Amino acid sequence: MIQRKHMAAAALALGTAFAATGPALAQSEENAIVQHNALTPELAHAITQAAMEHCLEQGYQVAVAVTDRWGVPQSLIRARYAGPHTPETAIRKAYTAVSFRTATVDLIGTTAAGEQQAGARDIPGVLMLGGGEPMEWHGGLIAGVGVSGAPTGEDDAACAKAGIEAVQDRMPL
Repeated sequence: MIQRKHMAAAALALGTAFAATGPALAQSEENAIVQHNALTPELAHAITQAAMEHCLEQGYQVAVAVTDRWGVPQSLIRARYAGPHTPETAIRKAYTAVSFRTATVDLIGTTAAGEQQAGARDIPGVLMLGGGEPMEWHGGLIAGVGVSGAPTGEDDAACAKAGIEAVQDRMPL
């Protein structure tokens, strides 16, 4: 009998606790589903094509990669004479741009040896070389563009930016 009273009191206390947290739980569950925007494969390919064309006009043989917001490759193209390392390098630059949500050329100095963020260079898959650009739409990250093979990281970055710029008129308002 005493044990039942304690169990009943515990159940009442537990029920009261759940009732008190019910609105808080319900409120957090309202945000349990998150939606994200993503490029279509066709638009990702258009970015790679435009970036490649920009580089070819400059005389650069490059590879261009577009990743989704999580760094998964969506489109990849390599110029006929681009080096064999350029496809992987382009993917890693795009991955780094979305991972850090910043242009990779801006990460070079802040992650250099002796800097506070130098350890970021040890993260698997990242590459702190210029040529990776994050792509945003309506204030949110939707893709990364990586270019590899131009003479400098700044040249790679210019090609990536040209690819992004080329599709701006195709982005929904």
